[in-house]
Amino acid sequence: MPDFRRFLKENRMFAFDGGMGTLLQARGLQPGQSPESFGIANPEVVIGIHRDYIQAGAKVVTTNTFGGTAFKLDPSLDPVHFNREMAAAARKAAGDHAFVAGDVGPTGKFCKPLGEYDFRELVQAFKQQITGLVQGGADLILVETQFDLAECRAAVIAAREVCDLPVAVSMTFEEGVSLTGTTPLTYVDTMQNLGVELIGTNCSAGPEGMLKVVEAMLPRLRTPFFVEPNAGLPELEGDQTVFRLGPEDFAEQIKPLVEAGAKAVGGCCGTTPEHIRCACSVFADRAWSLPEAPEPSCLVVTSRSQSVAVAPHLSSKVIGERINPTGKKVLTAELQAGQYTEAFRLAKEQIASGAHILDVNVGAPMVDETQLLPDLSLALGSRVQAPLCLDSTNIDALEAALNVYPGSPLVNSISGEPGRMQKLGPLCKHYGAPFILLPLLGRKLPVTAVDRLKVIEQLLLEADELGIPRHLIMVDALVLTVSSKPEAAKACLEVIRHCRDEWGLATVCGLSNISFGLPARELLNASFLVMGMTQGLSAFIANPGSQRLMESRASSEVLLDRDPQARDFVANYAEWKPSGGPLPGRESNMNGQRSSVAVETPSQAVITGAKDEVVALVKVELDKGRDPFDIVDSDLIPAITEVGEKYEKKEYFLPQLLQSAETMQTAFEHLRPLLESEGGAKEKTCVVMATVEGDIHDIGKNIVTLMLQNNGFEVIDLGKDVPAEKIVATAREHGARVIGLSALMTTTMVRMEETVSLVREQGLDCKVMVGGAVVTEEYADRIGADGYSRDAVEAVKIAKKLSQRA
Repeated sequence: MPDFRRFLKENRMFAFDGGMGTLLQARGLQPGQSPESFGIANPEVVIGIHRDYIQAGAKVVTTNTFGGTAFKLDPSLDPVHFNREMAAAARKAAGDHAFVAGDVGPTGKFCKPLGEYDFRELVQAFKQQITGLVQGGADLILVETQFDLAECRAAVIAAREVCDLPVAVSMTFEEGVSLTGTTPLTYVDTMQNLGVELIGTNCSAGPEGMLKVVEAMLPRLRTPFFVEPNAGLPELEGDQTVFRLGPEDFAEQIKPLVEAGAKAVGGCCGTTPEHIRCACSVFADRAWSLPEAPEPSCLVVTSRSQSVAVAPHLSSKVIGERINPTGKKVLTAELQAGQYTEAFRLAKEQIASGAHILDVNVGAPMVDETQLLPDLSLALGSRVQAPLCLDSTNIDALEAALNVYPGSPLVNSISGEPGRMQKLGPLCKHYGAPFILLPLLGRKLPVTAVDRLKVIEQLLLEADELGIPRHLIMVDALVLTVSSKPEAAKACLEVIRHCRDEWGLATVCGLSNISFGLPARELLNASFLVMGMTQGLSAFIANPGSQRLMESRASSEVLLDRDPQARDFVANYAEWKPSGGPLPGRESNMNGQRSSVAVETPSQAVITGAKDEVVALVKVELDKGRDPFDIVDSDLIPAITEVGEKYEKKEYFLPQLLQSAETMQTAFEHLRPLLESEGGAKEKTCVVMATVEGDIHDIGKNIVTLMLQNNGFEVIDLGKDVPAEKIVATAREHGARVIGLSALMTTTMVRMEETVSLVREQGLDCKVMVGGAVVTEEYADRIGADGYSRDAVEAVKIAKKLSQRA
């Protein structure tokens, strides 16, 4: 086979294979048995499936290694050996007729702070798997069915650290977002920053339901994309899971995806070689070219759930400067103590004022930046949607933070200091992190525009030699003070204009330097900002709490025709008065986020996820003489209920839900001794939770468990891969009113019926609710379950209803 990268550049479409699990079941895979264990024991069956797909027209076959990390494999299987053998089986089947994609599925674990694992632990697990895939003869690495952006990054980074094979990545979305709140566009932005060769989406829906996801990916997509839909949604027929969308209808429904510009088409759950054969007929002999992105090229900074695009042609972006210990005694003292309350306050305050990106600097005396910068970055990443700018001269601290942040943070900065570009530039490329290029060589400041542009050009050439793409680079125009350098402002404006017109690069500057040593500094800063915006200034580092600055920015955006129909200006300044700024409490549209609410009560702490503040607020209420039961019933329970409602409305996503749940738990643990001493804690309804036998996925079940606990239930969590007999026995022993069952795989969801039947046989006064990615309400009714929930919030509502009827 030719090199896969060269193959991608050809002007034709191609096909991936289809589902593996469906065919394995038809050829001997038993209910509850993992496809990996079956495959290693029956390699000829796997080879036969690969060959069937190749005969159907697939140019890429996917190894039977979806669960091939140490987190999911049977402990008796060595990850490197297993993946090598499965890749070798695919290679044997493919020969010179097809490429082999080394399949890397999700681990089923979350990185901190959503889960218990360090980012590097996931990277190491993926590296083991990918090492085996490479040894077995894979032509590319396919990271697929991902639902968390941090894990996507971990898999891509692992692949880059193991080999030089091209990487394809595919994420799955439900109702326009991933499980942890990532939109299709933010996913695309982050993966393009990482330089993956093929970007896609798979599973979750049939071809018709996937079109909206693809359309959401397209605005900035400059990488070939692929789609792998299911054969419709799963249905239960007897004890078998079936997919109703036949091959011909599947092919008909993928036509709009082909028209949208897909480079490749494949199939996910329920698809067969015949589905792929029919799909190939849709694009046979069809010429392909990368569809032109509607938006011009730009630098993009991302968090887990938000993208901020920065470019001369776009509205200017505000980088909040306040999380910096310089001149801030409270912040300095807290950083020295490893505390972040003040940093969190400054973050929320700046976002409420309109900051798009938050600069994070922890450079204080007696502070270990290598520990503090990643810790604070991780904590902020779970509390705010706005992306971060990592601000440090310590390369080790920056690398540590790049290892844990779940998106593409901005790095501030890379200068001409000897060796800094050579050390930090490749790190930024490796982690997909855009960076600020600072035109400094040694200690001498380049005063004139000509001098600065020479330095910038030299650093750009160094970046080119290191293979760093220009879309990761933003130039600092280097603001000097006009009180000592009268020509400083004009030189800065010339640099901004040249970067825009000659190189098409985004620019940024720290505004406050321009006015140092002069009176009315805010007035000078605002005037300079307006001048810079007319020359193409793309972003500025400042205090977004400065009303004059933000007024100047907003009005300039209207005059530069970058605020369509003056929508943002009208929304924020319709009731403006001289020197008044936006009215307090108005919602800001500047950042696409709601204004932050001051955290003054335990209820507000739970709603906003202020875990570090909730205990102090609970103590205030206790000091007022409030009954601890009243705090739970009147503050905490209603607050977590409101969080659930926000989650259902898609105002909150999984990170916010978990943060609020942990805040609730922290408050309750503080109150527990008081509740018990004042007559004993109220009797709780007992719920037994378990992932059914044969299924080792427990993320959804764990989230449901946490939400149930925070809503007053006593939860007995039996873990994963639990036999029906143990579930029912535990329910009987503890007098449980409700049993909650979870399953992720179609091959294990059938085990739910065993528990339902056993409850009925033993006459247990207990209700059973079920849920999981593949479970439907129709299936729940079919097996006689008492309730079905789509997510953790609905599970709480169902449990309350069932416990009243039990």
